Amino acid sequence: MSQTDSDIHLGKVEKPSAARIAGRPVVRRPVVIAAVASTIVVLALALGLGLGLGLKHHHSSSTTSGLADGTGDLAIASTPDANAAFMSTAMVNDAPTTRSYNFVLEERRGSPDGMEKPMLVVNGQFPGPTIEANTGDRVVVNVTNKMSNTTAIHWHGLYQRGTNFYDGTEAITQCGIPPGASMIYNFTFDGYMGSTWWHAHSMTQYTDGIVGALVVHAKNESVPSYDGDLVLQLADLYHTFSPVLLNLYFTPGGLEGTPGNEPVPDGGTINGIGQYGDSAKAAFWNATLEANKTYRLRLVNTGSFVTMQFSVDNHTLTVIEADGTAVKPFEVSSVSVAVAQRYSVLLRTNQSAGAYWIRAGLDQDAFTYNNPGVQTEVRGVIRYGVANNTTPDFALLDNPSPLPNGSPEELDTSDLVPVGGGPAPDATFQVYFTISMQYASTTGDNYLSKFLAFVNSTSWEPLQGTSSLFSHLGNNTSDGSAALADSQLITTVNEQHVVQMVIDNLDDGDHPFHLHGQKFWIVGQGDGRFQGAIGNNTAPMLRDTLVIPAYTHAVLRFNADNPGFWAFHCHIQWHMAAGLLFQFNVLPSESAKFDIPQYMLEQCKWTPSTV
Repeated sequence: MSQTDSDIHLGKVEKPSAARIAGRPVVRRPVVIAAVASTIVVLALALGLGLGLGLKHHHSSSTTSGLADGTGDLAIASTPDANAAFMSTAMVNDAPTTRSYNFVLEERRGSPDGMEKPMLVVNGQFPGPTIEANTGDRVVVNVTNKMSNTTAIHWHGLYQRGTNFYDGTEAITQCGIPPGASMIYNFTFDGYMGSTWWHAHSMTQYTDGIVGALVVHAKNESVPSYDGDLVLQLADLYHTFSPVLLNLYFTPGGLEGTPGNEPVPDGGTINGIGQYGDSAKAAFWNATLEANKTYRLRLVNTGSFVTMQFSVDNHTLTVIEADGTAVKPFEVSSVSVAVAQRYSVLLRTNQSAGAYWIRAGLDQDAFTYNNPGVQTEVRGVIRYGVANNTTPDFALLDNPSPLPNGSPEELDTSDLVPVGGGPAPDATFQVYFTISMQYASTTGDNYLSKFLAFVNSTSWEPLQGTSSLFSHLGNNTSDGSAALADSQLITTVNEQHVVQMVIDNLDDGDHPFHLHGQKFWIVGQGDGRFQGAIGNNTAPMLRDTLVIPAYTHAVLRFNADNPGFWAFHCHIQWHMAAGLLFQFNVLPSESAKFDIPQYMLEQCKWTPSTV
């Protein structure tokens, strides 16, 4: 059925920020800086800057004295055994059950790529424990915070229907877990199936190591059969503690003289292992497989900034899943995984017996200045039909053999077609957003003069002493709108609607946007501002994280039937911390009925020490 403008309810967007934007958008172009100067600055910052480096108005923005002093006497973080990447192929047959986990968050020092650095980790390891369960299972995670700042754990991609307060988004669905305190996340896997991850959702904490895989098995997942199942967490890596980098990113001069230039990584990791410097002496994540079998590789970008391009030497890959949505299988030579996205691919061990390099290349197009020591490709090893200690030919490390002529190309996301997919439902509620990142100047106390991100002229800042959800619970207005601070851009949806988001990216950078609590249909993408034309709606892709490239638009739809406050934000950590986040307040009359544990409300009373 066709639609007219009169068929669509135009959503009300609440009061924007009072921030004044100074001048035109900054074009963030690559800049080359001297290697020596860069090294001196980074070392000086890593060793000399301490508690004052966080955002002035955020509890979780500061470093700790131990970390600021160069990791002090902190214990060393470990890397999980390579076998931890293998998932169960039999668990799917288990009866529904409750699976319990204990997470202890603490400060450590570690050397994921051979260079020691300050880290924040769970249970002393990086990456943290993998959660593996079946759809319908209940998961109970007791999180104890032994760090110096508040924190929260977000379960990326999960719907949290009826448990929005366990979504784990600090200042939106909960207050942060105070230092020395614990919180129990208790929820069921209510229909989600496939590959995802969990991570800290408090400032840039996950950049420093609070991440882990999350796999949900389902008997009715519409993917081809396979013999083995592995998770590969791909991530960029920084040697400098993230609050130090964040503080510099915000300043008028940026990290190297240009406002808005994102910190360039020093390298990356595959399942927590990278190589910095001499790769001949480096460690590599490695796994021994069986010959002539089919393995599901679950690729998860748990990084903070750049897309990772994954490939396996001498092998093609068959794409079968994206962000928990089964897709019609097709072959590719490589897969580019944006921050927070997930893909499952099938690897067939049908080549000559031997060891092969696996590769995760950092997208250098995102680099805005020269980091002289950056390791632009991370390597690992798979082998089959040979001894467990067999390594690939090091002569091929930087010179991989090309695939034969006629082999498939790298992943083109326009080829993703959901299994059983059909047209997206007609929109009944439409909202329009513009994205920009600019140097901002204000006369009020809410902002410093710094580089910020804006959605409809509002730059998000975390609420202090409360959360969006908790503020709503204390607001008894009939229409359910929350009376929140100017830095909160919120669209309230009081009745069940199919919401259509029109997003114009006016920035010169790409932005991987993630919607909490539901997936969205991608019904339109194109260059420039949206001009009213919707793309092919025959079988649009359904996912929860989408890259909106520079100077383009996207048109997304989702069913607003899941009560609660749901963030929609850029998953590049520097951008989200700069304010690139807005919220949907869905069915507030229903979320007002949530039975939120009293101790969660009490945790809002914590304030940081002024010492």
